[in-house]
Amino acid sequence: MPGLFSVKTPSHAATPSPLPIFVSRSQEQTQKSYYFNGTNSSTKSSSPFNSRTRPSRKAPEKLAMDESSLDNPDLGPFLLKHARDMIASGENPKKALDYAIRASKSFERCSGPGLELAMSLHVEAAIYCRLGQLEEAVAVLERSIAVPNIENGLDHALAKFSGYMQLGDTYSMLGQLDQSILCYEAGLKIQMEALGGSDPRVAETCRYLAESHVQAMQFDEAEDFCKKTLEIHREHNSPASLEEAADRRLMALIYEAKGDNETALEHLVLASVIMIANGQENEVASIDVSIGNIYSSLCRFDEAVFSYQKALTVFKSIRGENHPSVASVFIRLADLYYKIGKLRESKSYCENALRIYIKPLPGITPEEIASGLTEISAIYEAVSEPEEAMKLLQKAMKLLGDTPAHRGTIAGMEAQMGLMCYMVGRYAEARNSFSSAIAKLSSSGERKSAFFGILLNQMGLACVQLYKIDEASRLFEEARKILEQEYGPCHSDTLGIYSNLAATYDAMGRLEDAIKILEYILKVREEKLGTANPDVDDEKKRLAQLLKEVGRARNKKGKSLGNLLHSNSQRIKEGTKRWPAFGFKT
Repeated sequence: MPGLFSVKTPSHAATPSPLPIFVSRSQEQTQKSYYFNGTNSSTKSSSPFNSRTRPSRKAPEKLAMDESSLDNPDLGPFLLKHARDMIASGENPKKALDYAIRASKSFERCSGPGLELAMSLHVEAAIYCRLGQLEEAVAVLERSIAVPNIENGLDHALAKFSGYMQLGDTYSMLGQLDQSILCYEAGLKIQMEALGGSDPRVAETCRYLAESHVQAMQFDEAEDFCKKTLEIHREHNSPASLEEAADRRLMALIYEAKGDNETALEHLVLASVIMIANGQENEVASIDVSIGNIYSSLCRFDEAVFSYQKALTVFKSIRGENHPSVASVFIRLADLYYKIGKLRESKSYCENALRIYIKPLPGITPEEIASGLTEISAIYEAVSEPEEAMKLLQKAMKLLGDTPAHRGTIAGMEAQMGLMCYMVGRYAEARNSFSSAIAKLSSSGERKSAFFGILLNQMGLACVQLYKIDEASRLFEEARKILEQEYGPCHSDTLGIYSNLAATYDAMGRLEDAIKILEYILKVREEKLGTANPDVDDEKKRLAQLLKEVGRARNKKGKSLGNLLHSNSQRIKEGTKRWPAFGFKT
């Protein structure tokens, strides 16, 4: 079973985009929805409503009002204008919320369900998000989706679309990515029915969905949406457009995540050529960093160093020597030199990056600093300095704060801290870190992912070391169900958890259950690896010992010569350890 890994957000990844506010066609000349216009950026832009304020259910202060005045048809537009003006100026958001609530009530009384009410509810929900009251925003947006009737024309359809997209953003800020994606897909379906499948605005929504699937690590789905985006942009734009370059960069990120580095490199090279043709020197440097990452993954280290140094020179000249983009290249170089065994150079680049993050330039977001500290922490962990690595992770978590939008990231950091504590023998701290990470992922609706299953397995191992065998068995059983669903019963990670569960049953005296699991593991390993493989031999010895204790012998079937010969090419999986008392695997 491989060691635990944390889910890392790429340094260029950002938080959900600004929440869209629908306006009717009559107001189209003065203000348009974000989603109807689309964006050409390669990543989601930072949301002004992604406040670090803790979500609260406390009701906002209400200003005294005469209910009868809400029947005035001129009151709704007047209040809504005031609410918008106050949002724009940043003044008294609670008062702005009161104006928006009263505007919604006035529209409902005077004109009933319609575009004005939907527009007012969108504004109301946006203010709730700014105040950190995300659950209240969800309730308002669900109501806004029910207001428009798509049979009444394009404006109603786009209002419903805007509501779904804004609701998806709010779920994303709550850390509920699966629910967020469902909302985006519902919005895309409405948009395609209203505008057609090849409209440029559909391409922007497809790209938005591709980015969301990347965040959720659903790379096959992300690839499909990104291909659709690229097709539409190539249909409507001139060859070698900036939109095509942005699409290819995203496609490269997806292929890299899927392990197809050669295809990822092809897309990056094409994107770089397009950016050079358009005079985008700064963007070319960013692509050079990505190209360096691919070369490093392919063990083409000299080419990787060349790409990194090119990017470093450009970033220093354009952005300054203390910009986080310079620090990010230092981190890439540190990782590369670690891979080739030059630890002194690796630590030197880490220290250079840390100097930039410790004294950041004005305007640099806490998320960007936390991402950099997390990457440096991973290198310190790799060079066997877990204490320094944990200090950096703690700083990163403090920067992010306990907000729903960051729960998944913080859970990954806590999982990594748990693993490091486990490695140095601090099992109680490891168990606490794993438990906290599991709680955060559970609250975000991430209980069915493979990462969640691996995390349960790691916590089970910590419990074993603390002699909490019953708790360990429950964790292994839950992890087994998840990985059976995600990977299937024959996957190596699933078999590793089977092995841990069998060892736990053995320690609990449930020998028959342990024997049943070990017989299955041995059968699968013999079929895949052959009978002479060291892993198979180890499982045989464990099973033979248990069968001896219950006075039985294994019902063995002969194996083909092909399997025996195939076994000679197999090797023990790196990172596998054995605990002599139980025979557990990490």
